[in-house]
Amino acid sequence: MTDTLTEDPKFPHDTETAWRIAGGRLSDPFAVLGPHEFEGDVWVTAFDPGAGSMAAVIGGTDYPLAPYPGVPGVFCGRIPQRTAYQLKGTSAAGETWLNEDPYRFSPVIGEMDEYLLGEGTHRRVWKVLGAHVMEHEGVRGSHFAVWAPNAQRVAVVCDYNSWDGRRSPMRRRGVTGVWEIFIPGIGDGASYKYEIIGAQGQLMALKADPVGFGAEHPPATASVVRDIAGYGWHDKAWMEARPDINRHDKPISIYEVHLGSWKRIRAEGNRPLSYKEAAGELVAYVKEMGFTHIEFLPISEYPFDGSWGYQPIGLFAPTIRFGPPHEFRDLVDAAHRAGLGVILDWVPGHFPTDVHGLMQFDGTALYEHADPREGFHQDWNTAIYNYGRTEVANFLISNALYWLEEYHVDGLRVDAVASMLYRDYSRKEGEWIPNKDGGRENYEAIALLQRTNAICYGEVPGILTAAEESTSFPGVSKPVDAGGLGFGFKWNMGWMNDTLDYIEREPVHRKHHHHQMTFGIHYAFSENFILPISHDEVVHGKGSMLTKMPGPEGEKFANLRAYYGFMWGHPGKKLLFMGCEIAQWSEWNYQEQIDWQAAEYPTHAGVQRLVRDLNTLYTTTPALYVKDCQPGGFEWLEANDMDNSVYAWIRRGEAGDPEAVVVCNFTPVERSGYRVGFPAGGRWREALNTDATAYGGGGRGNMGSVTAEERDWHGQDFSAAVTIPPLTTLVFVHEGD
Repeated sequence: MTDTLTEDPKFPHDTETAWRIAGGRLSDPFAVLGPHEFEGDVWVTAFDPGAGSMAAVIGGTDYPLAPYPGVPGVFCGRIPQRTAYQLKGTSAAGETWLNEDPYRFSPVIGEMDEYLLGEGTHRRVWKVLGAHVMEHEGVRGSHFAVWAPNAQRVAVVCDYNSWDGRRSPMRRRGVTGVWEIFIPGIGDGASYKYEIIGAQGQLMALKADPVGFGAEHPPATASVVRDIAGYGWHDKAWMEARPDINRHDKPISIYEVHLGSWKRIRAEGNRPLSYKEAAGELVAYVKEMGFTHIEFLPISEYPFDGSWGYQPIGLFAPTIRFGPPHEFRDLVDAAHRAGLGVILDWVPGHFPTDVHGLMQFDGTALYEHADPREGFHQDWNTAIYNYGRTEVANFLISNALYWLEEYHVDGLRVDAVASMLYRDYSRKEGEWIPNKDGGRENYEAIALLQRTNAICYGEVPGILTAAEESTSFPGVSKPVDAGGLGFGFKWNMGWMNDTLDYIEREPVHRKHHHHQMTFGIHYAFSENFILPISHDEVVHGKGSMLTKMPGPEGEKFANLRAYYGFMWGHPGKKLLFMGCEIAQWSEWNYQEQIDWQAAEYPTHAGVQRLVRDLNTLYTTTPALYVKDCQPGGFEWLEANDMDNSVYAWIRRGEAGDPEAVVVCNFTPVERSGYRVGFPAGGRWREALNTDATAYGGGGRGNMGSVTAEERDWHGQDFSAAVTIPPLTTLVFVHEGD
């Protein structure tokens, strides 16, 4: 049925407006398109360049829309009243289609969200921005919203509109800088981008959604609509217990994983495991190995595989390389049900300059500094966030909360903190701009990190944050209200560098570098430290942990076993990168899986078994973890025996916890009858011996225990003669008088 209301040839718009519609140059499309009152009637204006004729359909009745004279694709016509309608288009070939009109729908963003966005203080921007599958005014579709304050026009482009930005320009929300539109019929899985006309009227390269929840498989670069609402978590017990798990006085032993190269399916094109497959295989393996947490190299979407995720563009999108968002949740959920925490590497320090990303997002330096002395990272050819801009800082803080709340992630390890803290980081004189006081500290980045930590710890119970920070910047893991940055932990890069430098030397030379192994104790309790043997130590020509070790093959394995024993006995939480636990020969290659075949050989399997037993000993012996971050948990017994390269110390927990004594011999010479002081008399069980045959060693030791007699030594009232095998660490735990 057809109505003739629109036979009147007059139109509610002048020719210039019609051409702006057709040219996609409307800055306020909702003021023109859709239903509007004109001279007492309700008129509908629509644009569809593929239509030869159009009609508004109401209750089965067609109300024809007349083509605007001389302006292809623009149609106008009257309808009897302001009500719901659909648009029916007919092509010149007679093909017809029926769609809802996005321009008949009211805004989605509410007044409070609009106020907080305008103020730049909306802590959960992902609830408003991005693409959200929803029902709006009785119709299913997706709501799109993006921040582009300097743009003249922003449009969604996707299959729905044949990637033609003229067809879906968005509504500007006042002074917020946010643009929005609800497009009926678009659902989960639809690819889209934003087409932006910049501040100077220039048409920008298509942009991915900064708050998009999904992305296409690289090298494709579009965002993908993902419905992330309504996931059925099964980790209630873990979430309730978590505040008692990530504490400084609890055992934390982290297995660092690059998911793309942990294990691959050679029979299927050498593809990596999916999130769902990792939820089974990886979680089971990490649990069996006795680690307490899995830390993933960045999961946020990134365009270049070779960046390992450290140059992200889609900060709110779990990378599609391993599956859609709900399957990443499956992985986190499985870890929690297995009693494992999940930590993500988070990268707020910089972003790549790919044209579909954040760089010059709306034709201006929006997310980055305009001046390259502040806004460009020379080492990585990346852009640096403008931390002093309220909306940018809020974007990053919201992203941190997003992973913690939406994906139940238990912690964030913040990458390259030093590059954020200092304005002159990796810059020569004249290549950087001092702060307002003439100094090198980046006050804005410091404030961002403090706010991020304060907000995350304040709003998400039981989480942890850790800083990869390589300088002596004070108070990294001190609370914000005490003047610190507010991180829960800091990676101990100094300890890692010193001890690796020592262990890589031939044993005959180690006595000249003896205090590289002791120096870390001088500052061990100045921060809450994690001892990191990370991916950075086994790549780029540095060799694997095994090939760093000196000597013939047998001594390489013995050195590595002794070093791991030293590490697990030393104050500080633990972190070990995948592959290091099986002592693989090759350094890490992100394009291949770790060398699982190595674990089939006894010496490699022995190191793997040692790491498992070190974790078991660590997590079940309070003396080895309760005071990881307190000086009262450590006392030197022997720190100065350079000639024998022997070290010994006490580890203590709370009153009543059995004490532990750790003894290391870093020469290939057995030390028989070596007297060691003990803090108590009686039997001390040899809880771990890295020379055990089960680990590939020679099986030398103390027959399972020593008995400390009342004889002063090393400042203690008791002592025992101990056999320390070559290149070995021993751990003794007190079992009573």
